[in-house]
Formats: sequence, structure tokens, C-alpha cells
Amino acid sequence: MSEKYDGVRALGDGRVLRHRSGRAVAAPASFLGALSAQALDGELWAGRGRFDELSAIVCRAERRVGEWAQVRYMVFEMPGAGSFAERVDRRAALLRRLGAARVELASQRRVADRAELARALDDVVGAGGEGLMLHLASAPYLTGRSAALLRLKPHHAAEAVVVGDQLGLGKLAGQVGALELESPGGRRFFVGSGMSEGERRVPIGSLVTYRYRDLTPGGVPRFATYVRRHEPL
Repeated sequence: MSEKYDGVRALGDGRVLRHRSGRAVAAPASFLGALSAQALDGELWAGRGRFDELSAIVCRAERRVGEWAQVRYMVFEMPGAGSFAERVDRRAALLRRLGAARVELASQRRVADRAELARALDDVVGAGGEGLMLHLASAPYLTGRSAALLRLKPHHAAEAVVVGDQLGLGKLAGQVGALELESPGGRRFFVGSGMSEGERRVPIGSLVTYRYRDLTPGGVPRFATYVRRHEPL
């Protein structure tokens, strides 16, 4: 088990950091110089609750050395042979040799049962973290989605009123692509995922439940998904 960092995924080869798309991250030379020649997989992170700020820094096309001083590279995987547990030990040894202040090993620990896992999740979320990553200790190195790596995150649910909609694109052309919702506090935002074809025709004025991960600094639900419509009484 390790913490799920709310950062930006980056793959490093000792010379360059790349986003999952393959595009190079515009990191300063001082940051890249601290990386190992060994390929590493990790998350660029600036601390809990700072995803929007971090994303703005690492996704810029130009390098801003001053901003990068607050960014760390949290390493959670290293391509190679052996089980995940064996690779954890190799990563730890490698990073000890590097001794780079801003290249850190994502802390891993074993959990005995569901009760311990639930306590760990409560601790991380209570401290402002996003959730946990669950790793199968015996798993070989894998890329892409796999049952050997699971995300464990809490979800919040709330209600809002449908005040409008937005036309869809691509396969949703000619249909409602997203519903515009208004929360009791007056925040307006769009929800486009989680809906069946029929649910995209929710009448204006309907009360719906949605699920979301957390709130942006501006109070808007992040990663909101549709759950259901409340039938009129």
C-alpha cells in the first residue's frame, strides 16, 4: 500500500521526464540532473491539496526554475524483473545512492486486513490526501491498467438542480453531452459522465445526485459524475 499522490504522472530515463502521452516535461536542467540513469516511474507532486498549482507548473511549455523548487518526484515503480516487493527494495537502494532531495521513494507498507486498510485510508484522507494505491506484492512489472494495482479513494455525494445542458460531440453528437448543475450554494458546473442515453434527457429543474472526488480551491466539485435523478414527489 502507498499513498495516491494527487500529482502529474511522469516517466524518467535519466535525461528527460515524459508525460504518459510521450510529450517531454519542461523541467529545469537542475531537476533533471538529479534523476537516475535507470528508468523510473512516478508522480510529480507539490504536496497534498495542491494539484491545480502543481499542474500549472509542470504543464507549462517554458521552464520556470523558481516554481520547480517546490516540486518533488515521488517514485513508485521501476521497470525491471522480479516481483513488486523486490523492486521496492531495489528502488530504495537506488534512491539512497542518488541522495537527491527532490527525488523520493513513495513509501510502501504491507497491510494485514481490511480493518487496517480502512484505518490507513481514513488517516491519509483526514490529512488531506487523495487515497491509496494497493499493489500486489508478487506482481511482475506491468504497464496499463491491471488487477495487480488498484486505487482506493473515498467519494463524496451531493445534490444539485439541473439548470441547463450542453450539446455533445463525437459519438454524442445530437445528444446532450453534459448537464449543467447548480449546487445549493449557487456554484454552477457540468457533469457529463455516468449517464445512460436516457438519463441525458433529464428535464431542466430536476434534482439529481452526483458523486465527486473533492473540491477545487474555488469550491467546484472535481471529477463529478452523475448518479441518479430524484423522481418528483
